[in-house]
Amino acid sequence: MPPRSRPVDPLEDDDYPAYTMGRAAEVIGVTPSFLRALGENRLITPPRSGGGHRRYSRYQLRIAARARELVDQGTPVEAACRIIVLEDQLVEAQRINEELRTQDGPQADTSA
Repeated sequence: MPPRSRPVDPLEDDDYPAYTMGRAAEVIGVTPSFLRALGENRLITPPRSGGGHRRYSRYQLRIAARARELVDQGTPVEAACRIIVLEDQLVEAQRINEELRTQDGPQADTSA
């Protein structure tokens, strides 16, 4: 993922770990064990508070919500995590391809 600039206010920052596990699970309609399973499969790695509790960002909640969509469609958690990683890699590859295409400019057709 390309680096994102950080807003001045932490609550406006998509990466700010503002949600407890219970609140994060409630927001996206899953159980805490589902969030733990996503962590075990290395899809999301929430930072820990000073007391050792997991804290989730809005960005991580969007990823977890996508995993929930896949699981709700019958995909096993492990496969859903892999699909999301592959989707992310595809988006990044497409971004790089477009960037390279625009750097090279229009190419002359030499196939005649």
